[in-house]
Amino acid sequence: MSAGTRNSWTPSEYPDYPATARRLEEWLASASDGLEAIGFDFRGADLSRGVFRESILIEASLQNVNLSGSSLYRSNLEAADLTRANLSGADLVRVNLDDAVLRSARLDRADMTKASLYGVDASEASFRGTRIMGASFLEVDLRGADLSGAILSENSFRVKLDENTIVSGLNGTIFGPADLFGVNSHHALQGDDLQHWINDRGGQVEVLRPRGPRST
Repeated sequence: MSAGTRNSWTPSEYPDYPATARRLEEWLASASDGLEAIGFDFRGADLSRGVFRESILIEASLQNVNLSGSSLYRSNLEAADLTRANLSGADLVRVNLDDAVLRSARLDRADMTKASLYGVDASEASFRGTRIMGASFLEVDLRGADLSGAILSENSFRVKLDENTIVSGLNGTIFGPADLFGVNSHHALQGDDLQHWINDRGGQVEVLRPRGPRST
């Protein structure tokens, strides 16, 4: 995407915070590729269909922000707060979301291929029809999340699940183990147990055996 194409886009709504709105305006007027806005507060903004490829949004506040249809390819959103953000249909390929908050966020039909999620709170988030192929989900809280129709491919899947996690139509291949939480307890699910738990609830997932060291 050329800078000229990017700069033809303007937000439907600018952030409520003047410093952030000013930073966004400066970036749009520049020839810089990615937006650097570490720790900035974007609340109140509508950034739908924006082109933010290779941006640095570490620790940014993006609660309730509309990022639907936006491109965040290869961006760094480490420790960003995306609580209730709308990321439906977004390009999140190779995005770093380590330690981010995705609680109650909408990621329906987003492309999260090879994204990195470590230590992420994605409880009650929606991943309906999301492409999560080759992504790393490590220590991710998916309790109450909706993974209906999401597509996996050799995903790391060390996640927290509960009876409110929806996995109907979830399909592909994963590496476990996962932790299943009850009211006052939790236990590990791995291998066939994890596969049966998902598939008994309408999924079509194969749990792969961990790869051993390659022989020389």
